[in-house]
Amino acid sequence: MTTPEAAAHRVPAGERDFRSLMSRFPTGVVVIGALDGAGRPWGMTCSSLCGVSLDPPTLLVCLRSASPTLRALTGTGTFSVNFLHHGARYVAELFSSGDPDRFLRTEWHLPELAGGPHLRDAAHAVGDCRVESTQQVGDHTIVLGRVLRTRFPATAGDAPLLYGLRRYAAWPSEGSVVPTD
Repeated sequence: MTTPEAAAHRVPAGERDFRSLMSRFPTGVVVIGALDGAGRPWGMTCSSLCGVSLDPPTLLVCLRSASPTLRALTGTGTFSVNFLHHGARYVAELFSSGDPDRFLRTEWHLPELAGGPHLRDAAHAVGDCRVESTQQVGDHTIVLGRVLRTRFPATAGDAPLLYGLRRYAAWPSEGSVVPTD
């Protein structure tokens, strides 16, 4: 029998095992957007997001510490969180690809008081945030963002885009949801 003390001293999981573990946690897909000091747009696909507090409205995102998007949002202190709808898989893949022309290959705009770029046709909800704090953990940085504004654009696909088991999916229709009670 293994004691809790002995279990705590085991060798930690490697990257492959950790990726496999986390792939079993399906989640929504967002694109984090920011402008750098020169006004250039930056963005990246992210599935590490959670709500932290209702009062004040605060969310948490985790970005790769070497990311130019992270540099832009910490430099300006603001960012946008574009919640992708189920028809925006192409945009999720584009913003995870590292393509330097990603903002030339998808529609975006910068509404008044926006925290960062809004993806015009890909997002079914957008939050504009102010950076409250950051904390580096390993190769990623946790960003706490105060949500200043929310927008819910009229889009053709309101169902969220999901990611899990290393693939994209749409939120199931109401008739196909199996209750867990």
